[in-house]
Parts: sequence; structure tokens; C-alpha cells
Amino acid sequence: MHQFFPHIITYVHHIHLACWNKQQPYALHITDCLAFRLQKLRNTAITRANSACLPMGDRLDFKYNSVNEGDERKGGHGIPKVSMVPLIFLIFYEVSGGPFGIEDSVKASGPLLAIVGFLVFALIWSIPEALITAEMGTMFPENGGYVVWVSSALGPFWGFQQGWAKWLSGVIDNALYPVLFLDYVKSSVPALGGGLPRTLAVLILTVALTYMNYRGLTIVGWVAVFLGVFSLLPFFVMGVIAIPRIEPSRWLQMDLGSVNWGLYLNTLFWNLNYWDSISTLAGEVENPKRTLPRALSYALVLVVGGYLYPLITCTAAIPVVREQWSDGYFSDIARILGGIWLHSWIQGAAALSNMGNFLTEMSSDSYQLLGMAERGMLPEFFARRSRYGTPLIGILFSAFGVILLSWMSFQEIIAAENYLYCFGMILEFIAFIKLRMTHPNASRPYKIPLGTIGAVLMIISPALLIVVVMALASFKVMAVSIMAMIVGFVLQPCLVYVEKKRWLRFSISADLPDLSDSQEAAENDTVPLTF
Repeated sequence: MHQFFPHIITYVHHIHLACWNKQQPYALHITDCLAFRLQKLRNTAITRANSACLPMGDRLDFKYNSVNEGDERKGGHGIPKVSMVPLIFLIFYEVSGGPFGIEDSVKASGPLLAIVGFLVFALIWSIPEALITAEMGTMFPENGGYVVWVSSALGPFWGFQQGWAKWLSGVIDNALYPVLFLDYVKSSVPALGGGLPRTLAVLILTVALTYMNYRGLTIVGWVAVFLGVFSLLPFFVMGVIAIPRIEPSRWLQMDLGSVNWGLYLNTLFWNLNYWDSISTLAGEVENPKRTLPRALSYALVLVVGGYLYPLITCTAAIPVVREQWSDGYFSDIARILGGIWLHSWIQGAAALSNMGNFLTEMSSDSYQLLGMAERGMLPEFFARRSRYGTPLIGILFSAFGVILLSWMSFQEIIAAENYLYCFGMILEFIAFIKLRMTHPNASRPYKIPLGTIGAVLMIISPALLIVVVMALASFKVMAVSIMAMIVGFVLQPCLVYVEKKRWLRFSISADLPDLSDSQEAAENDTVPLTF
């Protein structure tokens, strides 16, 4: 009990001031206030008593020690934090990595719909998702990211479901990049097209890149900068070479009757989502309340421009045979336009770009598990860091998932991850709107300049898109995805039971503010907490 004495004195002081300001008799409330606060001390690692007498809607103003105090260039573990330029390219690789894999959009629909599709999807999906990430990521600048957003609005059960769906989606996504890498290099090394050599190559790549993640996020960030420049530069050169051959009439080719809508929408959706993934690294970012919104805006321009530039130039520079536009076709176009040297450069850029995608996705997935453990949603050992400040257990879990899922085909991977990702995005949209309604005056370092009605209107188009993508999923993908979500529904109560029985240790990081206030509001929005 003695460890509570300093907190009791502080709470008596705050409660006295708060109740005095509300002109309520102090003696009538001190017993209840102290009992309530002591109970919260027993149940959480850190508790805030500021504004104890204010309604819930006005009290959500979290203070993050790692953000507001001390040296912002280093985290609590003495590890340098991620600055602006690496953060831009981390976002770039979380979302894109370059125009590798967008060829299927032309195969599915032709040049016109492919170009228009990337423009329209950027407007109705990428921009709203990036804006929500900027607002919520600066409101909760910690490694739990979107898990914390949903937990604060809907409670810990749905927060865990968000974390499960997004982590599984991310691991499935990461299983794609060794496949894409080998698809690009198999023309030069035919033995990597299948069988044991391909399996061994996947294992070697996964182990090597997992080790790089283990060595530190700042290393991953600067590697992403190098890979990003190297991957985009050959497309700029190819576009310049293509200019004399451009025939604008080729852009207008379209046959609505032959459009493969499932492949078309999944390709666009896959290439323009995951903007929220960077939120799980917010606790590792230097001054995230200022840096994160700017980095998202710069990355948005880089991603969309990186798609449209080669699509516009290449579809007009050579005759379009839709059947030829599949994974790796840009390297064939490079051979036609520039010769073997440009072909080899594109292939090398594609291979390295997939490695960049793998590195950043694994970072996001592993830090998400760390953030969930710091919030007490996962056992404490997930929150342990290596000597390089990296989440070792999270990295190992993510790498193991990648290896297990590497047998899936390209189209199956895209469809499965899109379905799970859509489920997570539905929870994010609900949390975003609910926090706008229940906590309108909460501190938001960056706030989308829209009211509640405007925010609802902004997410209507993305929500409809989610419904369409999920409806177009095959029965196999739908069944597997629903089974995966059911696992999450069962897993969370099991973990709660394990914690209750004390079979594993769960704890909440003392560096993080208490979310119990907002979770109580999520359970009962109509009853403000007063003393």
C-alpha cells in the first residue's frame, strides 16, 4: 500500500481543486474519489487524474512522455528516432514501393480504366485514409497505432480484433514480396521458377531481411531511402525515352465487356492502401505530431506519381496487348524502349523494391505486436526489445507467418489480405467517427478540417469501396478470411483468461497514458464521470 501514498496525495490535490472549481462540497466526495482512484491504480500501470470532474467528452487529452518530454531525437531506450526523410520512404514502401505489380490493372481493364482508376482511387481511398492516419496517429502517437484508436473508441475486445486482422493482413502481404522478387529474376535464373530452389530462395531471403529488421528501424529507414531512389529512377529514364513514341490515341482503348472487375479492383486497392500501417511506428518517430502529417502528404505525391508516370508513358509508347500486361511486364517494355541495359535495371530495381516492401512491412507488423503488448493486450514478452531497440519476438512471429504463407499465389495473396484489411478498415472508420462524436474537444495536433457531418461524408466512398471489394472475393478467400476472424474472436477471451489465471504476465507500459477513461466512455457514452 505504501507505493500508492504519493499518488494519493496528488489525487487529493487534483480532486480538491477540480471539485472546488465545480463548486461542489469537498467533504461529500473525497471518500468516493479516493476509492475510485485507488481501484484504477490497481488495474492500470499509469493513471491520469487531471480534470477529474469534467464530462468524458472533454477529458481525453493524453500526455505521452516519449513525445512531450526529454530528447525527441532518441526514444526511452536511447535508440535514435526516425526523422522526416526516412519516414517518407517508410510510408512509400508500406503503401507502394514503386509501380511493380500494377501491370495487372492494364491486363484487367485496358489503359484508360487503369489510368483513371489510379486517379479516382487516390481521391476516394488514399487521401481519406492518409488524412485519418494523420489525425489519429498524432492523437495517439504510440506503437499500437490503429489498435489503440479502436480500443479507445470501442473497447479492448474490438481493439484486439483490429490488431489481429491487421497483423494477419500484413503478414499475408509480406508473404507476397519474396514471390514477386523471384518472379522478376526467374527470367535470368530459370531454376528459381519453382521446386526446391525456389523454396530455399524464399527461406534465405526471409532470414536475411529479418536480420536487417532486428538491427534497427533507423537502418531500415535509410535503406528504404536508398532503395526508393534506386527503384524509381529507371522508370523516370524509361518515361523520357518513351516520349518520342507516345501516341495519345492508345490511352483511349477500353472494352467494358471484357473487364475483369475482380482483378482490376483488387489490384488498385492493393496498390493504394496500407497508409495506416505507419501508425504502428509512431512511437519510434521523431516529433510525430509534426512529422507524421507532413510525411504522409509527401509520400502520397510520391506514390501516386510513381504509378501514373509509367502508366501514362508506357501504355502510349507501345501497342497495348492486354494479355501481356502481367507481373514483370515493365521490364519487357524497358527492353523494347531502351535495350538490355534498361531491362536489367528495371529487373534489379524490382527485386530490390520488393526487399524494401518486405523490410517496412515486417517493421510495421512487429512494432504493432510490441505496441499491443505495451497496452496489455498480449503477453509482456512481446514488449521486450533487443539491444538494438527492436521487438525481437514480434519480428520472429512475423517472419514465421511469412514462411507459412509463402505457398500462396500472387492473386490469392492479394485477395486474402484485401478482405482482412477491409475488416480492419471498417473498425477504423467507426472508431474515427465515434471519437469525433464522443470526444470533440480532445487534443488533436492535426485535425482534418471537417466537422462530424463532413467526416462522415468523407468516409462514405471508401466504405462503399470496402463493400464492393469484399463482395467480389471468391468463396475460398471469403471462407478462409472469415475463419481467420473467428480465430480472433476466440483468441482474445482466451488471452483474458490466461491473464486472469496468471499463466503469463501482462502489463501496461508506464510511459503510456491510461486509456481506461476512453474505454469507459465507449461502454457508456451517455453517463459522464463526475465526483
